[in-house]
Amino acid sequence: MKMAESKRTPTLFLMVGLPGAGKTTLAKKLESERPALRLTPDEWIPVLYGENLSQEKLDNVRAPVETMQWQVAAAALGLGVDVVLDFGFWSRQERDDFRARAKAVGARAVVCFLDVSHAELSAHLSARNASLPPGTFHVSQEELDLWSSWFQPPTADELKADPPLER
Repeated sequence: MKMAESKRTPTLFLMVGLPGAGKTTLAKKLESERPALRLTPDEWIPVLYGENLSQEKLDNVRAPVETMQWQVAAAALGLGVDVVLDFGFWSRQERDDFRARAKAVGARAVVCFLDVSHAELSAHLSARNASLPPGTFHVSQEELDLWSSWFQPPTADELKADPPLER
């Protein structure tokens, strides 16, 4: 039996921003509205590695979790399912890499940038740190300051959605 091919191009949403910007909140909204598969490393890490990890341990386990989540994402995109990657995507190089990966599996990519001031990020993190919800980690002001110096905001050309691919 031959099934009809779908003309719909799946979309990979890249959540871009620093901790406390609201990436996971937006990712959850996209997950329910699209619907889409949402992959958030901070939710998998405690299940796989336990709670209360040091920053060094978190840094060491993030890459394998993100690698595993990309494998799941690629399979889902290949099946025509939209995917939201809630990774942060702090560098242009990382965003370019994932846009190329999306294209390679027949998907388009959309950069979702949460442009939040440093003062607002500090306030969000202070409130969050006071009562950490599940799937979140403590972020100090010093860490936020350091990470802010590493962050490369997306350029205007990155914020334009990739056009749908021909199928």
